[in-house]
Amino acid sequence: MVSPHSQLKKVTDRIIERSKPTRAAYLARIDAAQGMFPARGALSCANLAHGFAGLEGQEKFAIKAVREPNVGIVSSYNEMLSAHAPYKSFPDIIKQAAREHGGIAQFAGGVPAMCDGITQGNAGMELSLFSREVIAMSTAVALTHNMFDAALCLGVCDKIVPGLAIGALQFGHLPTIFVPAGPMTSGLTNDDKAKVRQEFATGKCDRSALLEAEAAAYHGHGTCTFYGTANSNQMLMEVMGLHLPSSAFVHPHTPLRDALTAEAARRVLDLTHERGNYTPIGRVVDEKAIVNGIVALLATGGSTNHTLHLVAIARAAGVIIDWNDFDELSQVVPLLAKIYPNGKADVNHFHAAGGVAFLVRNLLEGGLLHEDVQTVAGFGLSHYTKEPKLIDGKLQWVDGAAESHDDKVLRGIGVPFQPDGGLRLMQGKLGRGVIKISAVAPEHRVVKAPAIVFNSQEEVQEAFDKGELKRDFVAVVRFQGARANGMPELHRLTPLLGVLQDQGFHVALVTDGRMSGASGKVPAVIHVSPEALLHGPLGKVRTGDMLVIDAPAGVLDIEIDVNEWAAREVEAPLRQADNEVGFGRELFGVFRSAALPAEEGASVFGPLVGAPDGHGSSAHGGSARERNPLRDNARAAASALNKAHATHQ
Repeated sequence: MVSPHSQLKKVTDRIIERSKPTRAAYLARIDAAQGMFPARGALSCANLAHGFAGLEGQEKFAIKAVREPNVGIVSSYNEMLSAHAPYKSFPDIIKQAAREHGGIAQFAGGVPAMCDGITQGNAGMELSLFSREVIAMSTAVALTHNMFDAALCLGVCDKIVPGLAIGALQFGHLPTIFVPAGPMTSGLTNDDKAKVRQEFATGKCDRSALLEAEAAAYHGHGTCTFYGTANSNQMLMEVMGLHLPSSAFVHPHTPLRDALTAEAARRVLDLTHERGNYTPIGRVVDEKAIVNGIVALLATGGSTNHTLHLVAIARAAGVIIDWNDFDELSQVVPLLAKIYPNGKADVNHFHAAGGVAFLVRNLLEGGLLHEDVQTVAGFGLSHYTKEPKLIDGKLQWVDGAAESHDDKVLRGIGVPFQPDGGLRLMQGKLGRGVIKISAVAPEHRVVKAPAIVFNSQEEVQEAFDKGELKRDFVAVVRFQGARANGMPELHRLTPLLGVLQDQGFHVALVTDGRMSGASGKVPAVIHVSPEALLHGPLGKVRTGDMLVIDAPAGVLDIEIDVNEWAAREVEAPLRQADNEVGFGRELFGVFRSAALPAEEGASVFGPLVGAPDGHGSSAHGGSARERNPLRDNARAAASALNKAHATHQ
């Protein structure tokens, strides 16, 4: 086994040290829950009777007898979203496989799944980020009946997988496997789709032509095929050891997909306490697994959303990471994949070229992944250098590709697309943010231009339509953070700024909002923290100020006299009524008011509750029984922002 790279070891050791108190408390909670198996054996007769009343036949007798392990299925199925529609048939496959393997499976509960592809640019997008919290809580509700010895989480897209992971980690004593549904088959190429979008933005084609192009791109069951957050989720779950190996990018409704779904049921039964190979999710997701996830995201140019989501997932397991960890790993992790938007290929091409198995093999050979980790496939990440095949009708794992089948899409550790990862920490007088540069041409990675200040993406659209943006500028789009309006993704800006860049103008974006994995060729410094609503320095910027974005150097700055900057007032926080009501937004007010800073995951959940007896110290002080999490989160956010602002000036 290759020794870990010195930078990998340095960052991992720092995370382990930083996380000692919270990780220890989390593991103590798992230890307290262990030994209560089968879980339903601790229920009273009345409780247990309610738990099997809805079943019939053999499953009812098996649960009543409290002998065979019971798997809880938590699913994001709905029939309107292409990525989740395939899950309709999965429970029957799982139940049959569990039955054949001496166990039981019950559909424990569903979680909501919304699609940013539908809501982007609309009011519903302001619920998107916090749907992660709703999904986490829904997962907890599904598992809280204490009827289960293991769990299967069925989810794919943006907020669904992080929400399922956060919720499942609250039941860290349960063996848990994540079951993907796979990507749709390739349709209209990503380049052609982007071209039509830009033509529509400039009036060169009408809405019917745009709709035809979009329908040709998004045309069937499965995830969207570009490498946004949904497919970054799948890669992440695999490299963190929560999927069966190389199961992420197998198409739905195929014999191999169904075989993998059945195998997930059989495998999670084997991981239960009863079967003697007990592997709870809380032990799988540890500091090394989180670092492996960061590395894989960097090596593939994965979604910037995971500078929020992976932070929140880690904190749910008592592991504390920050953007410095991403940035320092990015300095040594090479870019091995070119998948749209940082290349022309889609995830189907990536999978065909060698996929995750080839990626893991090469990163292990470079000492850039921890091999000594626990996974649902067994101990050691080398399990994930294999890929599944149906041989004579039986599922088997064979060695994955030793060589890339297409070096325009996927390369080995010795011949990367670029020597470092595609993510940078940006910091300076305007705060701290992140930028994804894997899709940004080198000549566009440094921009020095006057600011034009906007308070919404609609204002940017209006200025574009009026022809007011035909010049060099940095669009500063403020009041888009989690506290202001739920931190929606600002997808509407991508084609507009892309058009201006193609016309030869030097343009960039700075925002306290999100752009997600779909951020592309225009330099975009996002998640800027502290956000404007919390008196962050973006609130000091005025139209005409000269801004400096230097991605290679990690600089986000403003050229201004130090005394003038210190004396300048932050503009009054903008809270518009139309960001707070309608389309369910009024129901999410408690989340907006309690959201932690972006670098802490923009979550409403603190990093950890107390020790297992309920009296342990919380992350923000006070006993777990006495504290008000939302109140404490709000106080902690304000304190953290003040400290961060003072530290990074």
